[in-house]
Amino acid sequence: MTQTDFAPKIRSVGLNGVLVTFGDKATDTANRAAIAFRGAVDAAGWAEVQESSSTLVSAFFRIDLATHGFDTIRDRLAEVLSAQDWTTAQLPEGRALWTIPAAFGGARAPQLGEAAEAAGMDEALALADLTSARLRVLTLGFAPGQPYLGTLGQAWDIPRQVGLTPNVPAGALVAAVRQVCLFAKDTPTGWRHVGQSAFACFRPNSTTPFPLAPGDEVQFAPVSEAELARIEANNSDGSGGADRVLIT
Repeated sequence: MTQTDFAPKIRSVGLNGVLVTFGDKATDTANRAAIAFRGAVDAAGWAEVQESSSTLVSAFFRIDLATHGFDTIRDRLAEVLSAQDWTTAQLPEGRALWTIPAAFGGARAPQLGEAAEAAGMDEALALADLTSARLRVLTLGFAPGQPYLGTLGQAWDIPRQVGLTPNVPAGALVAAVRQVCLFAKDTPTGWRHVGQSAFACFRPNSTTPFPLAPGDEVQFAPVSEAELARIEANNSDGSGGADRVLIT
C-alpha cells in the first residue's frame, strides 16, 4: 500500500485542533503512518502545538484555531505530509521494548481455550503465538494509559463475544480482532480473557503516569499462576515484573 492509497485527510476539530487521518479502517500501515507523522511534527517543535496524540489511524494536534488560523496550519501540515511516504517512515526514536510476565489460561485467564478454538488452534499453539509476537502499542485509549496492541496473525481475527463478561481485572490480557488489549482497570468486556499480568498501565503517583506509548513494543513472557502471585505481592511500583529496554 502506498501513501496515495491513503489519501490522508486534514480537518479541524472545532477550534480545538487538527486531525490528520491516514485511513478509514485500522491497519498496521495506517497506524504506523499516524505514529510516525505525529513524531515528526512533535520533533519539529511547532510553538502552536500545545499537545499531540495518535489513534489507530490518525494524529491529533491540539492547537488554538481561534488564534492560529486553520488554513495556515493545514498548509503547513500538508507540506510535511508531502515530504515523504509516511506508510514506510521510520517510527520515532526513544521507543521501548517491554517484556511483561503474564499467566495464560487456568483460573486467572479462563478464556484462553475458547479464544484458541475461535482461532482454529489448540491452547499450546495459542500460547506460543501470544508469547512469541512482538506487538506494537497501536494507541492508548478507553481508560487512562490503556494500550491496544497489534497486530496478531490472521487466525486471531476472532470476533468479540456476543455477550459481556461482567468484570475482568486490571492487568488482564483480552483478545479480539487481531489485537490484545491490556486492561488498565477492572471493567466489563466483550473480548476474551486469555492472560493475566500485574502490569499497571496507569500510575498516577509516578513521574511517568502512562508507562507505555504508541510505537512501543510489547512481548509477553509466560509465567505460572504461583509466579504471578509472587509478582503481585511485590509490585509496589506497578511494573508487574516487566523489563524495559530501548529499541535501537
